[in-house]
Amino acid sequence: MTLRSLIRPSPLVASAAAVLLISGCATIPDNTGFQVASAKLVSASGTSIGAAKIETHGRGLRLDVTVIGLAPGVHGLHLHATGSCNAPGFTTAGPHLNPDKRQHGTESSGGSHLGDLPNLIVGADGSGTLSVMLPGSALVLEAAILRDPDGTAIVVHAGPDDYRTDPSGNSGNRIACGVFSLPER
Repeated sequence: MTLRSLIRPSPLVASAAAVLLISGCATIPDNTGFQVASAKLVSASGTSIGAAKIETHGRGLRLDVTVIGLAPGVHGLHLHATGSCNAPGFTTAGPHLNPDKRQHGTESSGGSHLGDLPNLIVGADGSGTLSVMLPGSALVLEAAILRDPDGTAIVVHAGPDDYRTDPSGNSGNRIACGVFSLPER
């Protein structure tokens, strides 16, 4: 058992804290920096090309992605509904994570999926990073992303997401994939 597992509030404690906060009796501590999941990204050939991690940030969750060895340019990046990354096409990751059954894209009138993320920009040296807050509360996101029985994948696409074409943003082939796992306790 690690120190972090000892100090991480359980869902019951978090719920009690929320009730106290609403009633004005307490404040919820800022748990920024606690890692709740990670994924190793691999290319279709099985080469490691980076990693993704989800950490607490205030009362929400932040996704950080780092890649190396990709083609320079703009790449669509999405959370996918199934925690499976069978190469070469990574189709086993299923569609975008979309528990609310919305249209794709932040520019769509019916959007966006929970799995919709900003494009990943890869520089001339083949490396790129992205840091983004995921929409919603940490408790709701943990249930949708991390407690889903068949898991959740993160997928890098060959081209940019246009933020409106349903269901995938017209972002092209899936070129890298990783499955989120909980940290060992």
